[in-house]
Amino acid sequence: MPIFVAFEIIFEVVYLILVITLAIILLKKAKDREHQLFGFMAIILGGGDAFHLVPRIIANATNTFAQHAVALGRGEMITSISMTIFYIFLYKIFKIRYKKTNTKALDWSVFLLATLRIILVALPQNGWNQTPKPYSWGIIRNIPFAILGIILIVLFIQETRGHKDDLYRNMPIAIIVSFLFYFIVVLGASVIPVLGMFMMPKTLAYVWIVLMGFNDNKKLK
Repeated sequence: MPIFVAFEIIFEVVYLILVITLAIILLKKAKDREHQLFGFMAIILGGGDAFHLVPRIIANATNTFAQHAVALGRGEMITSISMTIFYIFLYKIFKIRYKKTNTKALDWSVFLLATLRIILVALPQNGWNQTPKPYSWGIIRNIPFAILGIILIVLFIQETRGHKDDLYRNMPIAIIVSFLFYFIVVLGASVIPVLGMFMMPKTLAYVWIVLMGFNDNKKLK
């Protein structure tokens, strides 16, 4: 087994164990609604990713990607949906933390973008079970997702600076990193397969987001 393949398997196993463990601890020890949502968000992240990563781990370990093509494709679709829900939860956390109430227009924007993204992800034109998948649909389904990401980045930049929120000051950076590396993979991995390795720093950015909530919860009395 090539060293990089072994490293990828170890990385994915450790990631799934870590993020699900953080989720369970947060759900048990969350001291308020904000941090309880971090627990649910982490469960959705780990659970959604497991649908793709578990078949990938098995395929990598046994060199049987062709035999697991359907499971991998279905898992990728589920992961795409869970990523969207992850950021809906993060938006809800944003509203609770910064006491945002009169946000109907913003709420509808986030809801519609997330709904559109999920609908686009679920369409058969994505060819989840195909290899290679339609490149154009990789772009189409991610347009509303990118807009959603930009909204969250701007919101967290404004509020973390305005409230001098040192605990979440790196939240905008983590969101930027997650989207940056995700789109490098989406736009480039089908042309240059080695770019697929950028899913690892993307994954670490998600863990970073969860850890911010985890560490913040520990500091509450």
